[in-house]
Amino acid sequence: AAKDGPIATLIAETGGLNGLFIDTTALKEQVVDDVIVSAFNSAGQRCSSLRILFLPHETADGIIETLCGAMDTLIIGDPADPRTDIGPIIDAEAKANLDKHMARMAKEAKVLKQLHGPPAVQNTLPFFGPAIVELNSLDQIDKEVFGPILHVIRCNPADIAAVGAQLAAKGYGLTLGV
Repeated sequence: AAKDGPIATLIAETGGLNGLFIDTTALKEQVVDDVIVSAFNSAGQRCSSLRILFLPHETADGIIETLCGAMDTLIIGDPADPRTDIGPIIDAEAKANLDKHMARMAKEAKVLKQLHGPPAVQNTLPFFGPAIVELNSLDQIDKEVFGPILHVIRCNPADIAAVGAQLAAKGYGLTLGV
């Protein structure tokens, strides 16, 4: 910045394995509303988008069932249409990365639900339907997946400190919610 001449352009990108820890006292409907917005709005392409949802064993089934039901109300399409909830992915390369991740998750984890968006129209950006994937372990993900894919991990609330430390040790955090 101190050199003579025009100011250089700087593009800084942040991102992370953004997590949300839920406890058994959380109101299920509020959790689902917040998760849908954080994980899927902007087609999951915000640096602060929710990537990993930590659910207590005791209430996980009910929250997952409600999340899957809420996904059925989402409209994927042209972001210029006010009815649209989720627009296209930024480019074909991003969609290919998401497709590759989902293929891996189908083999290594449990895909709980995925919506399918409209096909890409010539000269427009591709669509990627939001997905919920249940991981067996936090070891199954090491980097940000830049799109509308929510990873769910069931955990014991008594282990929140250890699970939080494991997430922090990934060195790839930006936001966290409890």
